[in-house]
Amino acid sequence: MSTIRFVMIGGFLGAGKTTSIARLARMYQQRGHKVGIVTNDQATDLVDTHTLREQGFNVGEVPGACFCCNFNELTATVDRISAGERPDVILTEPVGSCTDLVATVIRPLQSLFESKFSIAPYGVILKPSHGLRILSGQEKAGFSPKAEYIFRKQIEEADFILLNRIDELPSATVEELTQLLETQFPGRPVIQVSARTGAGFDELCEFLDQSGMFGRRVIELDYDVYAEGEAELGWLNSSLTVAADDLFALDSLLVGIIDRLRDRLEALGAETAHLKTIGMADEGHGVANLVSSFTPAELSLASDCETKSAHVIVNARVAMDPAELEREVEAAVTDAAASVGATAKFQQTQSFRPGRPVPTHRLVQLGL
Repeated sequence: MSTIRFVMIGGFLGAGKTTSIARLARMYQQRGHKVGIVTNDQATDLVDTHTLREQGFNVGEVPGACFCCNFNELTATVDRISAGERPDVILTEPVGSCTDLVATVIRPLQSLFESKFSIAPYGVILKPSHGLRILSGQEKAGFSPKAEYIFRKQIEEADFILLNRIDELPSATVEELTQLLETQFPGRPVIQVSARTGAGFDELCEFLDQSGMFGRRVIELDYDVYAEGEAELGWLNSSLTVAADDLFALDSLLVGIIDRLRDRLEALGAETAHLKTIGMADEGHGVANLVSSFTPAELSLASDCETKSAHVIVNARVAMDPAELEREVEAAVTDAAASVGATAKFQQTQSFRPGRPVPTHRLVQLGL
């Protein structure tokens, strides 16, 4: 039996991993390949999982911890996806605040499951909004030195780097970012892409098809700094229903939630790593998100529908106390619902700071 191609695409919170994974999945399907996707989060109710499932993909989720700390659940999830129809390709999206994935995910797969998986080159997506500030050494890069440490370590272990959102960036900025990456992280090819338009994705697929000495960059990592950097982020996943007597525009609700939350967090001086919300109704589904405090909210997937009821999930990753973040989210959602003549009813909210990473395996050299 042939091996399953295992593709993992990393990158910081808000880098564009989900949009990239969805586009890659469609491209593999167009080649005639069967595709499975595995998402990952520190909690349940992940917007990304619902977004990909709403697009018709076969998706498994590893909740409750990152891939590295829940390695056995990663492989079990792949088995569950494979139970019906064995995929040719598994696309995986790790938690956006995680690093050290070569030593804790790729090498254990190479060592323990060599006959089951062939491992593609490991790519990390650069988030331009924070990336330019961090790589150019600006004083207000948006995060603390400990969070910046994680950002840089993610890039350091990559086989190649994806410079995303080139459709939104001035050509001079694309060139500046490319030069900064090539100077600070030599030896890693930089592929310029737009997950939104598909620019550069043919080159990306060609790169992912390669075999060779990949997954070899095991980084030196201070797990104390790593844990403290992750713990600076308040983490929230919230599930709710929004209902009204009359029809309301689902997209207006979603953008309204993100806009109001952005304004409230900015007033508090809380730096946003990523905000994302999905609304699902019988008439359609939409997604709105915000990738930093200094960029506008965007409707990344339009539903173009009106409805009287929607199931809404909000994911927020913000540098602030989780309890305070929960209050701000509830206030923003309630206000946004009222603005379209609706009311919001919260079913479940999880808010916390990520715990210290404790990998299942960490292989500096191949072989246990």
